[in-house]
Amino acid sequence: MLSAQARLNNAYENAKRVPFDDTSKFILFSDCHRGDNSWADDFANNRNIYFHALKHYFNNGFTYCELGDGNELWENLTFDAIFEAHKNVFLLLQHFYEEGRLHLMYGNHDMVYKNKAYVKKHLASFIDPKESKKVSLMPELDYHEAVVLQHTKTGQEIFMTHGHQADFMNYHGWRFNRFLVRVLWKPLQVVGISDPTSPAKNFKELIKVEKRVKKWIITHKNLMTIIGHTHRPRFPEPGNIAFFNDGSCVHPRSITGLEIEHGKISLIKWQIATKDDGTLQIVRVLLEGPQRIQDYITD
Repeated sequence: MLSAQARLNNAYENAKRVPFDDTSKFILFSDCHRGDNSWADDFANNRNIYFHALKHYFNNGFTYCELGDGNELWENLTFDAIFEAHKNVFLLLQHFYEEGRLHLMYGNHDMVYKNKAYVKKHLASFIDPKESKKVSLMPELDYHEAVVLQHTKTGQEIFMTHGHQADFMNYHGWRFNRFLVRVLWKPLQVVGISDPTSPAKNFKELIKVEKRVKKWIITHKNLMTIIGHTHRPRFPEPGNIAFFNDGSCVHPRSITGLEIEHGKISLIKWQIATKDDGTLQIVRVLLEGPQRIQDYITD
């Protein structure tokens, strides 16, 4: 079995390369864990926040990068129930896809997207109940293990991947973990027992994953690296290890992500806030940055 360092190397070397410059705009989310809208669907609580935010980014010309675990395919046996529960999200993703503004990566919870045939079967088209016929969705969609953004002028790279490469059981043993989640942990969620296979709910595993990713970054000349997987947002100061994490879309009552715009990166949060008149609104909150991407270049 390959080591965490070797797995991250493979992801980097085989990543999809995407050119960008200071006019480019990207929004990075991960760990949406879109489910079937049942009591076990962690995404359901934040789906309106997420949809509003994603629509904002589409209307403002951003490219959407999803860093894995977009769909919860451990707890759910099939994709169909997820699509029906969150159809508006997938139709919005279709608009990003049609404009060439969509880069999707797989994580341990949707590792099945490594299989191009699976992707084509479930995401190329869907049945429109009104017309009772198959309708195109994203017919040539590809999922990737990693994406590298490369600046056209400076050559600076930004490595994006889910991060489960630093987690042996969630990379090589994902089928076993999926079995445990489906059979054991999903039913126990209802009484508040956390899934120990998840680094987001197991602090010791979270720290191990972060240490392994940081070690890899150091051996690659402090290459600017962005992951998800642990659900813990990270935004380093220039001069520190260039290890970023966009957080997740299943925080209690909020979602976090990373924006890249005007050659700068920011950590943001979208949440529901109360107006003075008692009505609710969805607002964007700046948590860290904006910080110049160029400030993370090392010799």
